[in-house]
Amino acid sequence: MPPDGTFSVDRDSIALTAFPSMVDRAVHATLARATAGLSPMAMGEAYFNWWAHMATSPGKQMQLVQKAARKLARFQGYVSRCLREGRVAEPCIEPLPQDRRFRDPAWQSPPFNFIHQAFLLQQQWWHNAFSGVSGVARGNERMLSFAARQALDVIAPSNGPLTNPVVLDRTIREAGLNLVRGWQNWLEDWERASGGHRPVGAENFAVGRDVAVTPGKVVLRNELIELIQYSPATDTVRAEPILIVPAWIMKYYILDLSPRNSLVRYLVGRGHTVFMISWKNPDEKDRDLGMDDYRRRGIGVALDAIADIVPRRRVHAVGYCLGGTMLAIAAAVLARDGDRRLASMSLLASQVDFTEAGELTLFINDSQVAFLEDMMWAQGFLDGRQMAGAFQILRSNDMIWSRLVSEYLMGERAPLTDLMAWNSDATRMPYRMHSEYLRKLFLDDDLAEGRYVADGRPVALGDLDLPMFVVGTEQDHVAPWRSVYKIHLYARGDITFVLASGGHNAGIVSEPGHARRSYRVGPRSNHRYVDPDSWLGAATVNEGSWWTEWAGWLESHASGARMAAPKQAGSAGHRPLCDAPGSYVRVD
Repeated sequence: MPPDGTFSVDRDSIALTAFPSMVDRAVHATLARATAGLSPMAMGEAYFNWWAHMATSPGKQMQLVQKAARKLARFQGYVSRCLREGRVAEPCIEPLPQDRRFRDPAWQSPPFNFIHQAFLLQQQWWHNAFSGVSGVARGNERMLSFAARQALDVIAPSNGPLTNPVVLDRTIREAGLNLVRGWQNWLEDWERASGGHRPVGAENFAVGRDVAVTPGKVVLRNELIELIQYSPATDTVRAEPILIVPAWIMKYYILDLSPRNSLVRYLVGRGHTVFMISWKNPDEKDRDLGMDDYRRRGIGVALDAIADIVPRRRVHAVGYCLGGTMLAIAAAVLARDGDRRLASMSLLASQVDFTEAGELTLFINDSQVAFLEDMMWAQGFLDGRQMAGAFQILRSNDMIWSRLVSEYLMGERAPLTDLMAWNSDATRMPYRMHSEYLRKLFLDDDLAEGRYVADGRPVALGDLDLPMFVVGTEQDHVAPWRSVYKIHLYARGDITFVLASGGHNAGIVSEPGHARRSYRVGPRSNHRYVDPDSWLGAATVNEGSWWTEWAGWLESHASGARMAAPKQAGSAGHRPLCDAPGSYVRVD
């Protein structure tokens, strides 16, 4: 109440509406911690949408009854043939190509062949039940199919010690010692996870000692980034420098892992002057950092520093994952404003159009985003472990259940690799930035549709008229390659698109000499759009690493004669602050 004793309607109304909102957000945040950030309201909405349409679709119900009867008949016929002939008959259903759970020959012997065939038939029936129901929203259909698959994966016979013949045989031969080792592995993992420690073996990959060891200097530090300039490895260097913009979802050194598979070392070894952004790992004090902060105080500041250190030279910019998305935004802003500092742009597993962003979009709808926002509102950030859990669910068979079988039932502890150690070195995401990322890019697709605003003006991807090298990976569950390919619909410059074997991480960390690596390449023809499937059919398959293709492309787009390698990093305005990898990368 004001000093004069009058009643302020506006002020009291704000207070009355703010308090209920805070109560709701606190309740949602508490619930989110129990559900790993997944919105039960979103799932309930999807289920009700399916149920309401199923309840009024007697034809679909009849079809499902018929399918169940046919599957039962197929299974009974299979069992009869096996028993009658005294040998394993032709299976009545085959696993999907990516399903490796039942490949061991032991699964073909009774009773395990009956068990896994019944499971696969049931899995197929539930997929039919949740798909093809007229009127159900496509997103809800995909969400329920995904949820059903996850639930069935939990009870898969491969996960049980008595229903998995491989585990059962090992248990008999070792008199249960494998289960004892598995119990010890589980206890060790639980202790480390509950204490916030990294997994077993991560201590063998210390930053600055085993990984992120390419020599260099930190030449700039602000509240958001450290900029690393790597030391030359050749007597002469190419005139135009390279700036690498990694994602801030994880730490930068995936591109500078061990010396044998470091992309930075590879580039430096070919005579390039390389700069790398190392993002700060944010905490609750950074909750209000937004997308514009990452563009201006990250990429913008880095380009200004490079212009001082290597004056009058254009920059070849490289972006990976979310860093590539932000680089595309920054490049479009520079082009819009007539800034020609970029000579070329390379995007590695990076999306600019999020309409077909794979199963990750199952977690992105209004209900889910609001739920996540309330959780981040309470914390000030999205914890890296919460995000890692979502990515693991996308590949639960490979990242959860196969590990359960191997480490806890078989008692086998696979050694950690440098890439796995990096993957466990999670970072946080500021509340505001991640909310903007989810809403503006994933949910509303503002960037692709011309509504994304930077510095008060819209950003148009059509302004991108510089040469581009774009890499997608065949098994990417984070940035599916057909989604990455959509850059062709927007950019006006010449695009060389490469499709590498492997997934989102391993497909990018694909050094020359890496076994079983290949890539497909095909340039854009006469600036006419070629759909991804037609491109795939016409692309040339090459054995080996895509790095060599990219190196040749970079050299073909470089200008200026080679020059003597600088004797020291930085400049008078950007003196070295410390040795690489710097301090931000060490913050947990």
